[in-house]
Amino acid sequence: MSSAFFSALSHLECSRTGARHDADEVHTTSDAGAPLLARYDLERVRARVTREEIAGRAPDLWRYRELLPVRDPRHVVSLGEGMTPLLPLERYGASVGVPGLRMKDEGLVPTGSFKARGAAVGVSRAAELGVRGIAMPTNGNAGAAWSVYAARAGMRSLIAMPVDAPEITRTECVVAGAELYLVDGLIGDAGKLVAAAVAERRGYQEVSTLKEPYRLEGKKTMGYEIVEQLGWRAPDVILYPTGGGVGIIGIHKALLEMRELGWLTGELPRLVAVQAEGCAPIVEAFERGDASSVPFPDARTVAFGITVPKALGDFLVLNAVRETGGTAVAVSDEELLRAQGALARAEGAFICPEGAACFAAVDRLRASGWLRGDENVVVLNTGSGLKYPGTVPVDVQTLPAHGRIPG
Repeated sequence: MSSAFFSALSHLECSRTGARHDADEVHTTSDAGAPLLARYDLERVRARVTREEIAGRAPDLWRYRELLPVRDPRHVVSLGEGMTPLLPLERYGASVGVPGLRMKDEGLVPTGSFKARGAAVGVSRAAELGVRGIAMPTNGNAGAAWSVYAARAGMRSLIAMPVDAPEITRTECVVAGAELYLVDGLIGDAGKLVAAAVAERRGYQEVSTLKEPYRLEGKKTMGYEIVEQLGWRAPDVILYPTGGGVGIIGIHKALLEMRELGWLTGELPRLVAVQAEGCAPIVEAFERGDASSVPFPDARTVAFGITVPKALGDFLVLNAVRETGGTAVAVSDEELLRAQGALARAEGAFICPEGAACFAAVDRLRASGWLRGDENVVVLNTGSGLKYPGTVPVDVQTLPAHGRIPG
């Protein structure tokens, strides 16, 4: 890959004020305390890159390299992430009255969750800017992904996660050589410890959700892929499990970029933010008509990855939902676990509880009439169910070696 025109990155922009920032310096949030968004010279991309050219590139997220922030291909840190399948779910879809249902299965990327996308791009850009170590609080999967990609880049990693985080994610951090700490609290508590540690460590960058600009850029490639996989057409509805909200913000950003590039025409898909009833700050803010959320008290759900009581980018999530005519919906743990099992039995797909929340939401929205049933609907499954074995009770009979299987 030539570095002559690898990235059209122009500058960073404050998501609240629009103030410009130099993209070639290490940043956290803007002066206004808001996430920074990467902006590109889209006119240049439109003049030099075609959809047909992209179709001939390698099947990974770097096929959209002009719209990603890494300037020199020598700094790309990759494990082959991206271009996950968009699976039709005919049997399950028919059972819930949405025959045009599809699943974008992010459980098949490296580390078993969509977090690999943000880590690949975030670590690559951090390395390009001279960062020597990354540090973050996590509910599990993000820490696992960033640890692995940091190791791939030859960087150090400092990870803090709640003690209740999925055990497999601890193992992934440890095997990749991360400096890992468990915290008796929630992700916000872990974040305070990480921020204090980074202030005392030279060469480390805090890469908490939306406290650096480039995780979002990796996540937005899900939006590019969905549209490309549908023949450069958008679905009618996209449902996304929403904790910190980077995925739904990123997909919305991708849709707007593609529309400006002329790669996507017509109405944007309605975006649906899905949360669990045990932690639903975005849903409550949406229902109140508020522009931002308030911290959710006593947050707890089996869908651990979306246990975020207050997201830094909540206003961006709410804007994405409202601007596309979408909605926000919360489901119970019982509903999402029931959907997880039903999908596995119908389609053979063992998905994470966060993704299962979206399938429960499809059922809820169809029953309410918000979904008519004739739409093309895409659900994002954000991780493999194999990372959450505790969500499935296993009560299996043991037979003696010389016994017999009941008839």
